[in-house]
Amino acid sequence: MAWFWLIIGGLFEVGFTTSLRFVDGFRNLPWTLAFLVSVALSMGLLEYAARSIPMGTAYAVWAGIGAIGTVVVGMLWFGEPATTLRALLILGIVGCIAGLKLTTA
Repeated sequence: MAWFWLIIGGLFEVGFTTSLRFVDGFRNLPWTLAFLVSVALSMGLLEYAARSIPMGTAYAVWAGIGAIGTVVVGMLWFGEPATTLRALLILGIVGCIAGLKLTTA
C-alpha cells in the first residue's frame, strides 16, 4: 500500500509544480491555495510511504513521477517541445523508477 501512496504523492507533486506556474508571486489566491494543498499532500504522502519504503528509493521514485508528470503537462498544455529525444529520456526515467521498485525489498 505504501507504493500506492507514493505514486499518489508523486501526482500531487505534478499538481504543485503546475500550480506554481500560475501563483503570480503568490498573489493569485486560488492557485496559491492549490499549490499549498498539493505541496502538503505530496510531502505528507512521501513521508508516509517512506515509513515502509527506503527513503532514498521513495524520494527518487516520488521525484521521478513528479518530473515525468511535469514534463508531460508541459508538453500537453503549455506547448513545450514533444520530441523523440524527450520521449526517450522520459522512458529512461520510467525504467529507472521501475528498477528501483524491483530492487526494493
